[in-house]
Amino acid sequence: MKPIFQCQLVNDPFGDPALYVEFLFQKRAILFDLGDIHALSPRKLLRLSHIFVSHTHMDHFYGFDYLLRVCLGRAMTLHLYGPPGFIDNIEHRLGGYTWNLVENYVDELVFIAHEWGGGNRMQRARFPCRRAFDREPLPDAEVLEGALLDEHELRVRATVLDHKIPCLAFVLEESQHINIWKNRLEREGLPKGPWLQALKLAILQGKDDNYPIEVNWRDAEEEHVRRFTLGELKRSILRIVPGMRIGYVVDALYCPANVLRLEKLLKGVDWLYIEAGFTHEEAETAARKYHLTATQAGRIARRVDAKRMVPFHFSSRYQDRAEILVKEAKAAFMAIDKETG
Repeated sequence: MKPIFQCQLVNDPFGDPALYVEFLFQKRAILFDLGDIHALSPRKLLRLSHIFVSHTHMDHFYGFDYLLRVCLGRAMTLHLYGPPGFIDNIEHRLGGYTWNLVENYVDELVFIAHEWGGGNRMQRARFPCRRAFDREPLPDAEVLEGALLDEHELRVRATVLDHKIPCLAFVLEESQHINIWKNRLEREGLPKGPWLQALKLAILQGKDDNYPIEVNWRDAEEEHVRRFTLGELKRSILRIVPGMRIGYVVDALYCPANVLRLEKLLKGVDWLYIEAGFTHEEAETAARKYHLTATQAGRIARRVDAKRMVPFHFSSRYQDRAEILVKEAKAAFMAIDKETG
């Protein structure tokens, strides 16, 4: 089965962190962190609907201005999420420009900024282009089980880590993976088409097996209409399995509290993108900077039972020795012992 989430680290392991996730069969994408994103084409940036920022150190937020430049004048609403103080960060970045002509724009760009500090409420504000991006408060949103975004097809949950400041780690979760058996579709004499998306949506919405599904199509000879129940189609043309889960972790002190929070958030993820900034020999340096070593990254990946690990966000001091960090992280990930200290 082809995964619905197509993941791409925007930069090499030494570049600014940014994970671009495109949705299969949809012109939509989300982004984790907003560092240098010049490697992403305008076409890819214009597919973004939601952006999740771990924290606003420059290497995680520098790309905001480029995103603004590409999207300005477009009819877009972009949802951005970050830790406490994030709404102020957005307001100040937008306040650095002069906006005296934007009231005449035909198409309007709107930013919806969300900030979350680990509780059950999330603060929000709206920044509309035609009003010179003046801040408009919005009602708080409820957050259940750390879910910052909760849709029929996917959910993004977060936890707050200690980086000497609050830093968010994320997990992207597909609700269910619904696979259409093409050979069975042909056997039933049914066409491909938009009705399949409606079928998937009915499943994701939890419709009863008696829910009616109508299939309409026209061929060279006549128009066809066939009616099924949802349960019939589940049995005949579908395979439903647990959805894919992708974890994203950067800039965190290796300490029991952080490890426990990550274990709760990430248990059993399919892919874990995790920072591995320093070798184990420089664990004291990593701790002083509130970052992970490669060994610590591997231990966390093992602790959360990740199926696959992608180490990145390497310190530039290893520019010519990236393989050392990769090897160290993978050795800790594959270790037989259960040491987590």
